[in-house]
Amino acid sequence: RRHARKHQRPPEGKRSLSGRGTLERPTMTAPSASSQHASTPETAPAYLAVNNMHAHYGESYIVQGITLAVKEGEILALLGRNGAGKTTTLRTIARLDNPQLTQGELWLDGQRIDGMSSHQAAVAGIGLVPEDRRIIAGLTVEENLQLAQIAEPVGWSLSRIYNLFPRLEERRKQEGITLSGGEQQMLSIARALARQIKVLLLDEPYEGLAPVIVDEIEKTLRLIKQEGMTTIIVEQNAVRALKLADRAVILDTGQIVFDGSAQDVLD
Repeated sequence: RRHARKHQRPPEGKRSLSGRGTLERPTMTAPSASSQHASTPETAPAYLAVNNMHAHYGESYIVQGITLAVKEGEILALLGRNGAGKTTTLRTIARLDNPQLTQGELWLDGQRIDGMSSHQAAVAGIGLVPEDRRIIAGLTVEENLQLAQIAEPVGWSLSRIYNLFPRLEERRKQEGITLSGGEQQMLSIARALARQIKVLLLDEPYEGLAPVIVDEIEKTLRLIKQEGMTTIIVEQNAVRALKLADRAVILDTGQIVFDGSAQDVLD
């Protein structure tokens, strides 16, 4: 059995009315291009490396010093109860405007991305599939996919996407928002793959779906895994996520309390 390491939680700071820590907010200056190149390789030991990441929503201190490393081709299940900081972690890695990254380094394939905008991070290879799917109204399935490929770098071809998602091909002329929940989830994943991505971030891909549709989505994710796609999956259905994943990280109030093999958690 692989050795799983448990993380010692640092002392908690003062608490705000919201229940979140209100430790003094660390400040971070976005790195310049020259400083990114000057950083040492030791800070980027993995395909995706998150080093001492802190993130806030306004005054709420959500992610409190997360450090993790994901190998190329690995699937990591990011678990924890509601409010633990899972979605915030994904959004911070994807460099969305909210939450605010206040300290830490993010590396992808040897390139530092913590100073990037969400668009720049997407070009660098981050593909986020959000929980709300964000299918564009007024566009067909195929138009949603084509829109994702307007700018370089382009990822999977439409034929390759339709081979993975035959149901999308059947509905390619149908307006995207009129699809079923499961089909919209397929379209959201397919739209990420239409870009040339290096890491796929999945936020609650099974949320609100019938078990038979979850089975279909899981089968698709296994095929993506066979393609060697590096993936982080956040999912309340922990057993499903763990059966798919190689490793598991468990969060509690914005801190890592377990980092080990997915099988260890299942056992």
